[in-house]
Amino acid sequence: MGLCYFDCFAGAAGDMIVAALLDAGADADALRDHLQRLDLGDFSVRLQRETRRGITATRFFVDAPNEQPHRHLSDILEIIGRADLPPRAARRATEAFEHLGRAEAQVHNIPLEKVHFHEVGAVDSIVDIVAAAVALELLGIDEVACSPIPVGSGTVECDHGTLPVPAPATALLLKGATICSGPVCGEATTPTAAALLTTVSPTQGPPPEMQLTAVGYGAGGRKSAEVPNVLRVMIGRRDEAGTVDGLIELAANIDDCTGEIIGATIEKLLAAGCLDAWAVPIHAKKSRPAWELRALCSQADVATVDRLIFTETTTFGIRRHTCTRRTLTRRFETVETPYGPLRVKLGLLGERVVTASPEFADCREAAEAHGVSVSAVMDAARRAYPA
Repeated sequence: MGLCYFDCFAGAAGDMIVAALLDAGADADALRDHLQRLDLGDFSVRLQRETRRGITATRFFVDAPNEQPHRHLSDILEIIGRADLPPRAARRATEAFEHLGRAEAQVHNIPLEKVHFHEVGAVDSIVDIVAAAVALELLGIDEVACSPIPVGSGTVECDHGTLPVPAPATALLLKGATICSGPVCGEATTPTAAALLTTVSPTQGPPPEMQLTAVGYGAGGRKSAEVPNVLRVMIGRRDEAGTVDGLIELAANIDDCTGEIIGATIEKLLAAGCLDAWAVPIHAKKSRPAWELRALCSQADVATVDRLIFTETTTFGIRRHTCTRRTLTRRFETVETPYGPLRVKLGLLGERVVTASPEFADCREAAEAHGVSVSAVMDAARRAYPA
């Protein structure tokens, strides 16, 4: 499985994303061939090697006429749809623009079909988004991850005037993402980059576990004194035997809460989207019997989980750390038994099934319907699944 990790330590822009992928090995000629399929009139792209505070990087330019129309979302999606791009690249580019459209519609309180783009509707922005999607495809990237996204500070100038950083649409695009203030004064992450990164990378955090095969740097136009204005991308592969994902584990030691409250809290944590939640008895400070409550969740759910633990228990503090989890690839198969069809959950290591577990809910329902024990139904499901 091919994957890449965008390290946005200085921020990100659409052209920096494309440049970093090209610097990491995406075929520039193949990219140009795909971009020429876009019905955008007279434009060309070029690359240039530049240095930012000692780091050599690739710069990506789009040369197009200065006078350009303001396009509606439907216009841009039609251009992408007619371009005969690789299916996954077309889908990623389309989703990024739809993400942009929803943000603009909310900012201006207008229907989605009436949204027309200013800066991001220009040829260079359209090319940036499509080029990034195509470059990911040229590199065979199946999965994308990125670091927390810096937004910068201060103000930014745009068609709507002087606005605080992040600009309104950018802030909406980053809703649910992990952000930070960033090392520069001004806009660190552009709307184009925010749309791309949050579309292709659902979570933000440390680099995922992978066998690193390439590193690329994409240069931005600003020459900052604080930090090299480059975006780093790391390309790698990982074992297709399963999936590794980044998660957040939260923990709290609680010495003045009843078992009933702890149990109810665990139920609420699981209902709120935690992948797992549990409690173990411990001895806390002053040798008091206590509980250690733990919850495992995605980055997007951390705020909800924090709030639940604080409001449902008596704890005054929650520890938090980022971890990775490797899981078997999972799928369900249905087997026929004397108690009716039952699902069996399979765990695959590569192409090999290494575990097969009857789905408990199905077995319990069948046991109640036939007046037998759950274990008898589960045994029947195991016998029905071909080893």
